[in-house]
Amino acid sequence: MKLVLDTCAYSDFAEGSGNAVDFIAINSEALHIPAIVMGELQYGFRKGSRLKYNEEKLAEFIALFNVAIIPVAGDTARHYAELYFELSARGTRLPINDVWIAASCLAIDGTLLTRDRHFEHIERLSKIIQDQP
Repeated sequence: MKLVLDTCAYSDFAEGSGNAVDFIAINSEALHIPAIVMGELQYGFRKGSRLKYNEEKLAEFIALFNVAIIPVAGDTARHYAELYFELSARGTRLPINDVWIAASCLAIDGTLLTRDRHFEHIERLSKIIQDQP
């Protein structure tokens, strides 16, 4: 399975949440993080007081699990446009970064690991929605 982590899934893993740690450890044959998630993580690191520690921990995670970063490229942009159009036509509003995250996941035919229930509004997205840690 191509497992794609959203921001909360990585955060749960980094904080040692049993659900996330176990799931990622079992399904770590192909891990991916969208570039959008990397931006959200970097923003969060800057808001906190442990920027260097968090950046090092993320770099170690990426190296240890051979995580691929999903770039924002042509295929991702096409999926974003389609998703945003579909959601808008239905009157469904999602955080715009989450539309990009879903598009990144669709671009590589991955399965999103998240806690965010609003991803349920994207039927064609393969997803695993975990409970709160």
